[in-house]
Formats: sequence, C-alpha cells, structure tokens
Amino acid sequence: MNRRAFVASLVAGSTTLLAGEPKGGEPMEQEAAAPEEILDPAAVRELGEHRIARIEARRLQDRYPRFVGRNSRGRPAGRGGGYQIRIITTDKGAQGWGMSHGPAGQAQPFIGRRLVELYDPQRGPAEEACRLQIPLHDLVGTILGKPVYALLGGHGSRHVPIYSGAIYFDDLEPEGKPRGVPGVLASCQQDYEAGYRAFKLKIGRGAKWMTKDRGIRRDIEVTRAVHERFPDCEVLVDANNGYAVDDFCTYLSALGDCPLAYIEEPFHEEREPLARLRDHLVKLGSRALIVEGEMRTERATAPWRFGGYSRRHVDNLFALAREKLVHVLNLDLGIVGFTRWRHVMGELEAEGLSASPHTWAWTPRPYYAAQLAGGVGNVCIIEGIPGAARGVDYSAYRFIKGKLFLPEAPGFGLKLET
Repeated sequence: MNRRAFVASLVAGSTTLLAGEPKGGEPMEQEAAAPEEILDPAAVRELGEHRIARIEARRLQDRYPRFVGRNSRGRPAGRGGGYQIRIITTDKGAQGWGMSHGPAGQAQPFIGRRLVELYDPQRGPAEEACRLQIPLHDLVGTILGKPVYALLGGHGSRHVPIYSGAIYFDDLEPEGKPRGVPGVLASCQQDYEAGYRAFKLKIGRGAKWMTKDRGIRRDIEVTRAVHERFPDCEVLVDANNGYAVDDFCTYLSALGDCPLAYIEEPFHEEREPLARLRDHLVKLGSRALIVEGEMRTERATAPWRFGGYSRRHVDNLFALAREKLVHVLNLDLGIVGFTRWRHVMGELEAEGLSASPHTWAWTPRPYYAAQLAGGVGNVCIIEGIPGAARGVDYSAYRFIKGKLFLPEAPGFGLKLET
C-alpha cells in the first residue's frame, strides 16, 4: 500500500454516515447525502434572538488512567493537567462551554452583545471573539440542536480513526525502579482495552535519558515488542526531534518486518535530512507517512490565518510537501485555532497534505479535533488522550475498534455536570 492509499485507508468511510446499529453493537454505514447548507435563514434568525448575558470561567483538572512518562526532551507528563473553560449563557438561558484561556476581563466586553455579532453562520466566530471560539461553537450548536460537525458542513466522516498519544517512556518509570519494556506494553494493553487500535510510541531515548546507542537499541526493542504483542494495531512513532538522520535510518533498518504507519518529527523540518529519510523509506519499501509541523521555533508576529505559527514555518512545510517530503501536518489545534482550522484545510488539500492536529495534553481537545474532522474532512487520524476531567460527561461518544464515533448531540456533545 502506498502512502496516499494508506491515508485513504485511515479515512475510509469519509463519504458515509451512521445509519443505526446491528445486534452486535457496531454501527452500520450508508452512503452520505450531500452536506446541507450550514445554516438556513430560520436558524440565523433564531441566533439573532440571543444576547450574551453571562460568561463564567472555571478550572477543570484532567486525570489520566496511569502515570505518563517522559519523552525525548521533557519530564514526565504525570497524571494530567488543569485548564480553564468558559461557560457562555444567553439572555434566553442557552448555554455553551469549552476550553478558553486568558484573564476574565478579556471576556467581559462581550456581555450584552448579540450572538450573531460574534458568530457568522458561514465563517464561525468573529476574530475579536477568538478566545471564545470553542464555547461559541458549542453554544450555537446547542441553540440550533446541531452537532459542531454539522455547523461546519458535515464534509468528513462521523467515525474518525484515533490513536493513543499517551505511550511515553514508561519503560524508564518509576525512577529508581524502572519497569523496562513491559512497562510500555502494559500501557498499550490498558489503551487497547479502552478501544484503541493504534499506538503512537515516543522514541528518541538517546537524546537525553540514555546514551545514544543504548537509546536507539531500546527504541528498536520497544517498537518491535509493541508490534509483536498487538499485531492487529497500527504502530506510529514520534521522536520529538530527538534524532539525527543517520541514526534514524539505523533505527528504521533495524525494525525489519515491523511496519510503521507514520513517523512524527524525527528531526527538524529541513529539506536535506527529510529527503534522505524519504529515500531510505523507499529503499526499505516502507509505507510510513512523514508527519511534521507541531513544534515551532518562532512565533508569528501577529495572528494570521495559521494563528501563532510563523509564515516562514508554514511556507517551509508547504515547500517540503511539494517535494513529497512531508505528508501530514500536525500543527497544534490551539496554536492555529479551531476556527482558523476550518478555513485553512483547503490549503492543505491543495498542497497534497492531510491533517492530524496536535491535541496533547487536555482531554477535551481530541473531541474538538474529531468534530473538526467530521465537519471539514481531510483529517487522517486524531491524537487521543486517555483520561477524563471530573465534572465532564463524555458518554455521548462511542469508541469502537480504534474509531471515535461522533454523536448527534448538539454542540461538541460534552456535557458539563453541575
């Protein structure tokens, strides 16, 4: 299978919708109808009847099902982080909520504003309300009784491939009594039982935590062990730029018949090493996709259509894509911004690129990315984060054989418990 065919296999069913469930419990598929107009005039009028009455901030705390170890550059991820959400209430009692950073005072100027001033039916939230873009999408979906993917046009799949993004260097934990390779396998087993059928393994142990040669050997051992233990699963790897190109080619050659689905950030996005990587993959007969873009070495001087990523960074990625040196962009969901992702996806498609927005490390973000995938398409797979935040009900979503099934629930389908 070539690289494009593999991307197609990840998004197989992108022209289908769920039609019901057979007795076995797995949703059936049917051909999708053409996407409807995003919002009809009656829906626009309904939005026009609402004004923002209250905006409240609250903190949520994630809890991962296990201690998550380190990667090639950073300390252990631990048990889960905290983040801020905002709850928007209209004068008619409708509510929407979602992740929203920044001090409270930044939201106060929107009190009393008409909802249609802040949310354009075709474009989404206005630029001035970018800090409220997630709760605004949820609010509009709640008012209209539509899931976010429908607000975005429903061009993608409602059953989105997902991988576990929580397989770190668990062989090196706990400090003082490391578990070795069985520690990684135990993490994979836990996520397999939760429904994952793809694992993204952190590699690059020799960049910081081991000598280079020993780290490469351990990376090889872990990769092969996961493939052998879970033959029905895809194996993805992420080096967090922890390799040099020669060493990475050594790692790939040593994998033998262990296939990789994709390779994320083996080293910095530079033409010469990526060309050598591409040629080496061809020599090995590997189908692995090359995934780049998340890490930024500079910030945009001002937000633009790719948010906080610099123009130089994006231009470089597009140039690499034209030479088939990069196949998937994993720009961060928040750095670009959910609303901007809606509008730049066509540019990626024009360059022959698929997307897999970076979502680590907060548990609502994979669900946001899944709704984006269902709405605009061209997302080959999403980064899953096992775990949950207390006070959030995720039960509208179903997780079956490595795919996240989007609900018909309005908004993002995540309920905030009182």
